[in-house]
Amino acid sequence: MNFGIMIDTNKPIDKIVSTLDGYQKAGIDNFWVSQIFGYDSLTLIGILSQHLKDANFGTAVVPIQPKHPFAMALQAMTVSASMSKEFTLGIGLSHKMVIENIYGLDFSNPATQMEEYLVILNGLISGNGSTYNGEHYNVSFAGKLEIKLDNHPKIIVAALGTKMLQIAGRLSDGTATWMTGPATLKSHIVPTILQAAQEAGKTETQIIAGLPVCVTDNPSGAKNMAAEVFSIYGSLPSYRSMLDKENAQGPEDVAIIGSAQEVEQRLMEIKAIGATKFIGGLFGTKEEIENTAGLLGELNSKV
Repeated sequence: MNFGIMIDTNKPIDKIVSTLDGYQKAGIDNFWVSQIFGYDSLTLIGILSQHLKDANFGTAVVPIQPKHPFAMALQAMTVSASMSKEFTLGIGLSHKMVIENIYGLDFSNPATQMEEYLVILNGLISGNGSTYNGEHYNVSFAGKLEIKLDNHPKIIVAALGTKMLQIAGRLSDGTATWMTGPATLKSHIVPTILQAAQEAGKTETQIIAGLPVCVTDNPSGAKNMAAEVFSIYGSLPSYRSMLDKENAQGPEDVAIIGSAQEVEQRLMEIKAIGATKFIGGLFGTKEEIENTAGLLGELNSKV
């Protein structure tokens, strides 16, 4: 199991580079970028990978609706071609309020749209081309994209509901979750996606668990901070349903908080459930964030 971090992108790019350089020296080699209202995640990874050539990068995740699968394939393959290490393209549906209210796009049948998107994207990235006529996309391209790759990007899907997990299991390399606690990972996420992957004949499936994490000697203070910093996820329907499955009042109840020993124990529990990677959403004081990153780097050398 690899322990990586979600990059804090709320700073200038040169500051991000210096922060990640410190994390890499501490033993972390997997960095993930979300796509919300800040930097374009794929462009940012292309830049960062030129400064940190021994690091693996991934998006967690890029919403599919604003970007046609042909354009997504071109950009993802370009980023992958610029890197010497692994690039993972994480894609997702975002949220109804974002897609309809900000982009002004349709969100009426998102699971079907993701299924069509993956069929087209897989064909393009694999070099087989894609001819597809569906509800959301009509694509006719029998050729190969003119990008030479040694390592094709892995494709993962942000999937929480049963239907999306089944789609991810059949048509992608795995899933990345967020705000989903260990009980729900064990009872819902892992068995659902693995069954779908097995039925599709897949032998390897990534299950990437993402949670807020803080090594601290002030757990009550950290829990209060988590409740404030991550409050939005308690109201977004997809995450709210995962929190409800966990009987959690809010994000602070699934955040991994405690001493280094306590945090390590909880991370090992997630590993035992079947997660293949962990993405830590680091939070807390500067010292707490440094201690948390240090623990994740130390675990990478042990596990």
